[in-house]
Amino acid sequence: MTARAPRPASFLKAAALAALLALAACQSAPEPAPEPVEPPPPTVQAAPLEVLLGTAEVRGHSVYVADMASGKSLYEENAEALRFPASLTKMMTLYLLFEAVETGSLSLNDDLPVSTTAASMPPSKIGLKAGSTIKVRDAAQAMAIKSANDVAVVVAEALAGSETEFAAQMTARARGLGMQRTRFVNASGLPDTRQVTTALDMAILGRALQTRYPRFAPYFRAKEFRYNGRTYKATNKLLGKVRGVDGIKTGYVRMSGYNLVASARRGGRRLIVVVIGGRTGRDRDREVTELIERYM
Repeated sequence: MTARAPRPASFLKAAALAALLALAACQSAPEPAPEPVEPPPPTVQAAPLEVLLGTAEVRGHSVYVADMASGKSLYEENAEALRFPASLTKMMTLYLLFEAVETGSLSLNDDLPVSTTAASMPPSKIGLKAGSTIKVRDAAQAMAIKSANDVAVVVAEALAGSETEFAAQMTARARGLGMQRTRFVNASGLPDTRQVTTALDMAILGRALQTRYPRFAPYFRAKEFRYNGRTYKATNKLLGKVRGVDGIKTGYVRMSGYNLVASARRGGRRLIVVVIGGRTGRDRDREVTELIERYM
C-alpha cells in the first residue's frame, strides 16, 4: 500500500481556522426569547381620609332628633354634613373610660397620673398639676360637667399611652358604633380641621352612652361638682331649666359654633337632640328647647 503523503501546513492552518469560526458561531447564536412575564398590577394607594370624608363647614348648622329607645329619626337638617365636634368629642373619651370601668380595666377609685402634657392643655380645664393624680370618678365628672381638656388628656394617656393612640381607638370605636363620618385626632375637641363628625353620628354616640352605660348617667345630670375646694358649674344650661332634660354634653370652638347633644325624658318617652353650629349659646339652647317641646 502506498503511504499517504502528509498534508501541507497551509491546509492544516485553514482547517483549524474553520473549526474556530464554527465554534464561535455556535457560541454567539442568540438565546431563545424568554417567556413573556406579566407585569405586576399597579399599586393602589388608599385615598387619604380627608378626601374620603370631605371638608367640614365652618360653623355649619346641623340638627338631628331621634327617639332614644328605638333610634328612629324624628327630624333631620344637614344631619350627615361634616361638622367640627368641639367638646362633644369628650363623649367618646367618656365612652371609652366607662367601657374600661365596666370591663374591669379600671375602677372608679383608681388614680390616674397627670403628665406635663396633660397639665399644659389650654382651658377649659381644672388646673391639674404635673406629677399629681386624679381619681377616675373625678375625671369622669370633670369631663361631663366642666368639659376639662387637661382631664381628657389624662384619660387618653392612661388608657392608650398617648393621645394619638387613644384618638385612633376613638375613631375605631366610632366605626364600630356606626358613626361612619367621624374621625378623632384628639381626646378633648380642641381645634383641629381633621377632627370631624356629623349630627347623626353624635346622636348615635349620645344614645349609646345613655343606653349602654346607664349607671354613669348621673355624671351627665349633675349641675355642679366640687374638686380640690372649688365648685364647677355644668356647661349644659338646660339642666334644671327645661323639663325632662337629663344630659348630656355641650361643645364650642370658633370653627364649630355652639353645639349641644341633649337627652330628655317625659313620662315614658325619651329623646336625643343634637344641634351643631349655633350662633350663640343662647340661640343653641333655645333651638334645642323648641325641638324638645315639638317632638316630646
